[in-house]
Amino acid sequence: MHPSTALAAVLVDELVRGGVREAVLCPGSRSAPLAYALEEADRAGRLRLHVRVDERSAAFLALGMARASGLPVPVVTTSGTAVANLHPAVLEAHHSGIPLVVLSADRPAELRGTGANQTTVQPGIFAGAVRWEADLPAPGSVTTAANAHWRTTVCRALLASCGWPSAPAGPVHLNVSLRDPLAPDLASLRSAPAGREGGRPWTDVTPSARRVPPTLAAGERTVVLLGDLPEPQLTRRALDWAQEAGWPVLAEPFGVLPGGAHVVPHGVLVATRVAGADDPAWAALRPDRVVVVGRLTLFRELAALSRLPGVRVEQVSAVPSWTDPGHVVHQVHPDDVLWEPPPRAPAAGSWVASWVAAGRSLTPLVREAVGLDGPCAPVTGPAVAGVVATHLAAEDLLVLGSSNAPRDLALVLDPGRTQPCRVVANRGLAGIDGMVSTAVGAALCQGSGRTVALLGDLTFLHDTNGLLVGPAEPRPELTVVVVNDDGGGIFSTLEYGEAARSATDVAAAATERVFGTPHGTDLAALCAAHRVPHTRAGSLRELADALAEPARGIRVVEVPVDRAGHRPLRDRLR
Repeated sequence: MHPSTALAAVLVDELVRGGVREAVLCPGSRSAPLAYALEEADRAGRLRLHVRVDERSAAFLALGMARASGLPVPVVTTSGTAVANLHPAVLEAHHSGIPLVVLSADRPAELRGTGANQTTVQPGIFAGAVRWEADLPAPGSVTTAANAHWRTTVCRALLASCGWPSAPAGPVHLNVSLRDPLAPDLASLRSAPAGREGGRPWTDVTPSARRVPPTLAAGERTVVLLGDLPEPQLTRRALDWAQEAGWPVLAEPFGVLPGGAHVVPHGVLVATRVAGADDPAWAALRPDRVVVVGRLTLFRELAALSRLPGVRVEQVSAVPSWTDPGHVVHQVHPDDVLWEPPPRAPAAGSWVASWVAAGRSLTPLVREAVGLDGPCAPVTGPAVAGVVATHLAAEDLLVLGSSNAPRDLALVLDPGRTQPCRVVANRGLAGIDGMVSTAVGAALCQGSGRTVALLGDLTFLHDTNGLLVGPAEPRPELTVVVVNDDGGGIFSTLEYGEAARSATDVAAAATERVFGTPHGTDLAALCAAHRVPHTRAGSLRELADALAEPARGIRVVEVPVDRAGHRPLRDRLR
C-alpha cells in the first residue's frame, strides 16, 4: 500500500474510532486518498458520507450537522482556494463553539514555495480562529511509529474540537501533505465488510467533574436577558433557573423557543417601554439588576435596559470571553451558577407577574399591528414568523437565518402560543453565509420531528448551492420558508431607512441601490433548476396550509412580502 493511501486510511479509521459519524467531502485531486478512504468507510457503514461540489456550502453543511448533533464533523477538501472557501464556516464555528474539523489536503514539502499549481500556504490559514492545528508531512514510508503519530494527531484534533480539557469547543485544522501516486490500486477496492463500531464520542470520554456551583445573590427586582448559548440544554437550564429564582425572562429565540409562565411575551417591546418610560405604570417595572445569560445579538432595546443609570449588570457566560460591548458589566459568572438558583425574594412572584402582565397587555396591539388576526390579514415578516412558530411541535427543529427572520420572531414571540422546540441559528458572527447548507446539515441530524428553516431572500440566494445535492447523496426532509421582499429589507428598519423616505429622489434612489439591493430573481425557476419543489404562498392561510403538509425531501415555500411596509410596521410596533 502506498504511504499516502495508508495515511488516509489511518486518519479516517481513527476519526471513526473517535466517534465521528458524519463526514463531508469536496472533490479534488490532491485529496483523492482521503476521498477513497471516506467512501470505503461509508460503504462499510462506519460513517455517513456527504459529497458536495462547493467548499463553502460543504463547510456550513458540516457546521449544521455538528451543531445539531454536538459531535465533531470533518469537512475534507483539496488544496488551494478550496481551503480558503472554508473560512466563513470556520469563523462561525470559532465564535459559536462548534466542533468543526477541517481536513485539508496539501502538496508535499518539495512542492511548497515553488509555484506548483494549486499551492499556497495552508498551515495557519485560519489564523487565530482554530482551537488546534497540525501540519502532517507527506509520509515516505509506513512504520509503526508513523501509524501511532497519525492516530494520536487525530485524537488531539477531536479532543480539542470538543473543548477538552478546559477550552471551549470549536474548529480545528489538520493539514495533510500527500505525495503521488494519489489513487490506490482500484482493482483492490471491494465491498468492505462492516467495520467495528467506533468508540464513544469524545464529548463523553471525560466525565464532567463539576465543582460545587457558585450562586448568584438573591434579588427581588432582577430581570434576566437570555441570549444565545452554545447548547440547547443550557438554554433550557437557564429558563428553569430563572423560574426557580423567581425572575422574569426577556428571551431571544435561540437554543429553544422560550416557554414558561415567567417568560415575558413580546419581551423586546416591553423592554423598549421600560427603558424609555415616562408613564409611571411602565417605570414601576424598572429593575435594580439585569442578569445577562449568554450572548445578546439582536436588539439594541434589550441592551438599553443594561444602560439605565443605577442598574447593576451581571453576566453569565458559557465561554471565557464574555460579551460586554457597552462596557457595563459589574460581575461575570460561569455557567455553573445555572445549576444552583438563589433563594426567592419575598415578592418575587409579584415581580414576575407584573412583567408578564405588561407583555400580555401588548398582545392584542401586536397581533393587530402585525396582522395575525382576521381572514384577510396582511402578509408581513413578523406575521410569517408567527405562523411558522405556531405550526411547530416540541420535537421539531427550527433553523433561523440572520437579519429579519430572528427579529421578526422575537417581536411576536408569545410563549403561550408556541411549543419549546429546538432552534438552530448561526449567531457567532450572524452572517448570512451558508444558511441553506446549515439547515440541510441540521435536518440530516434531526432525530424525531421535522425541520423548518425561516430565511430571508438574500440569505437564501447567498447559499443556493446548498440545494445542490447529488442524486446518490443523503437528502433530509426540510421545509425552507423564504420571506421574499426582493432585497435587503432589514436596512429599511435601521437608520439607513430614513433616506428612503427622504424628499430627495437622489438620496432615496441611492439608498435603494446600495442597501435595498433588489434582485428580481425568480425563485421558482431557481428551485426548478435544482429539482427542488417550490410553493408560492400568497397569504398567511396558504402558508399555514403549506406547513401542514409533510416535507418529502427538500422543499421551498416562498412568501412574497412588500419591502415598503417594513419601516411603517416597525414604527407601529415601537
